[in-house]
Amino acid sequence: MYVSAWQGLTFHTLCKSPQPGPVPFPFDVPHKTCFHTARSAIYQLFVQLVQAGRKRVLAPDYHMGNELRAIRAAGADVRLYPVGADMQPDLDELRRLCRQGADVLFTIHYAGWPQPLRDLRTLCDEYGMVLVEDCALALLSESGGRPVGSFGDYAVFCLYKTLPVPDGGMLVQNKNVFHELDAWPLQPIGTVFEAGRLAELWIDAFRSQYPRAGAALASCKRGLGALLNTLHVTRVPVGDIGFDPGQSSLAMSRWSERILPRLDYLKIRSLRRDNYQLMSHLFHHAGHPVFRPLEAGVCPLFFPLLVRDKHSAARALWSHGIMATELWNEGDPAFARSEGAGTQFLRRHVLELPIHQDINDSKIRYMVQQVLRLKISLEPAMDNALRKTMAPTPCAVSGTCVGSA
Repeated sequence: MYVSAWQGLTFHTLCKSPQPGPVPFPFDVPHKTCFHTARSAIYQLFVQLVQAGRKRVLAPDYHMGNELRAIRAAGADVRLYPVGADMQPDLDELRRLCRQGADVLFTIHYAGWPQPLRDLRTLCDEYGMVLVEDCALALLSESGGRPVGSFGDYAVFCLYKTLPVPDGGMLVQNKNVFHELDAWPLQPIGTVFEAGRLAELWIDAFRSQYPRAGAALASCKRGLGALLNTLHVTRVPVGDIGFDPGQSSLAMSRWSERILPRLDYLKIRSLRRDNYQLMSHLFHHAGHPVFRPLEAGVCPLFFPLLVRDKHSAARALWSHGIMATELWNEGDPAFARSEGAGTQFLRRHVLELPIHQDINDSKIRYMVQQVLRLKISLEPAMDNALRKTMAPTPCAVSGTCVGSA
């Protein structure tokens, strides 16, 4: 069996007619700009914020790295606030940092679960800060019946993490609109990238149905990529680690624009929730603890599994056709020594199990069986012991301040 890490794209989706009726948030907002990647959207937004005098940024110590690289490249000064092993911020420490002075509060919604948005919104209103929501992992999620990304002054979404599109990073402006970003002169990404990404998405969908034939196609695709590298053909990746300001004005591909109106967003959200619920139920029935129970309104990006050793667990699952992903092993190197204990716990122990819309019940059951059989999970006793030793340590994080890059 082959269980892909990400959703694929079929010819049926490419050829179907646009969906009738209204589109959900954030596709229905008046002020949105679609870049090639979310990090480009973050960079262009923070260039405007810094120029407007909002240079001091509070950001979570649990991050991917690209987002903070983009913020620093825009000229901002970044200071970290601690995130606990439960993926929630330390609100008391965050308030203390706000009192010391900040212009922007940057929050990240992890795996689809919203941060405490009403508390964060209150903090921003109280201290005169701008709230920026990083919704790269939380497209289609809600908090209290309201879309994630609608609480902040600005929000950024990564479309291809949840949807079967080649690329796409959307900037949404809810308040204090920078009109120049509405009409930003974006450059086309190019046909080589579009063709390559469409092939990858189609091969993943095909391999999910026909593992052996799909593996042969994937091998051919890798060979073609190696040939293009030999011929020095320039290609712009989407999921790599790093940030290049020179690529920050690239537009979302034409194929992504074509595919988006053809997607059934309600169905995608429902399938992800159903898959997560089934996996949770099977683990619970087997006496296996679930790290994050599914909450109302959450559109989960993946199933976070706590494992003893992330790299060895991922390799064990790969050997059985399960493309588990090692989530955020490290962040921005500029902050490597400033991360709190909660973030260190998450970096060492959270593994992504796919629960996307292309996965059926049999694959969910297969993944659960393999996890239990391989015995890769972090035992509850060890989990509790580690969490007790990982209470927030503000002094390790709050004193960190990185100047503009």
